[in-house]
Amino acid sequence: MGWNFKSAVSESDGGDPGADLRTDRPTPARMYDFFLGGKDNFEVDRTAAAAVDTALGKTMTFDIVWENRRFLQRATRWLANAGIDQFLDIGTGLPTQGNVHEIAQQVNPDARVVYVDNDPIVLAHGRALLATNKTTTIITADAREPRSILDHPDAGALIDFSRPVAVLSVALFHFIQDGERPRELLAEFMSAVPAGSFLTLSHLTTDGPPAEGVARTEAAYENATSPIIFRPRAAIEGFFSGLDLVEPGIVRPWQWNPGDDDSPRTDWLFAGVARKP
Repeated sequence: MGWNFKSAVSESDGGDPGADLRTDRPTPARMYDFFLGGKDNFEVDRTAAAAVDTALGKTMTFDIVWENRRFLQRATRWLANAGIDQFLDIGTGLPTQGNVHEIAQQVNPDARVVYVDNDPIVLAHGRALLATNKTTTIITADAREPRSILDHPDAGALIDFSRPVAVLSVALFHFIQDGERPRELLAEFMSAVPAGSFLTLSHLTTDGPPAEGVARTEAAYENATSPIIFRPRAAIEGFFSGLDLVEPGIVRPWQWNPGDDDSPRTDWLFAGVARKP
């Protein structure tokens, strides 16, 4: 069931001839793939990633991305064990090991997963998944336009929005600028799902990291297709407005129902899972 293939898109051919892979600018999905040890990135992404590594070393290029990844995996398993069998993973990034559908379908083989990303290279790789897993799909759409996701026919073919859905927004909204109305965007997603649905979210924060490190990270991403923004805890708490937080509430990702997954431990993020009443 996994996306266990090597790069299907070369820097020379770009995969889908109709897709604009934006190889002139780094993208968060491809940089994240590079940090996770993937092969689906271009020189422009590796150059930007090197700038992050120079500024912060493995804190940003290993610890944070794997802390996020382990949180996503634990939260997915928790949600599946809680009876959720529909997952909308927004800003999924490129496929790596331990994806949402793999974990959810270990608990419930009939679990349905829709992956969403605005980077065309993600769709190019997701096609390999479509051939082998009929309860999982991937679409190209942007979180800044919720209706493009919620009304997408491929999403509607798998997800019944009259039944509870887990909306996953892990390491995504720190790429949504204040002027793009992040709280309103999240509220629109959650208004489209019924009571008993969940929001899972993690976000970089200004509460904990050194100010110099925050500034260097933001500078390293300033030329990316989606610049990065750190927010204080109070702003991150606001993203869960109107929802009931699951214990232990809003914490560092490694503190959320920790297990034996060897998650790195940093103070650069906050994360939480909340239920729509």
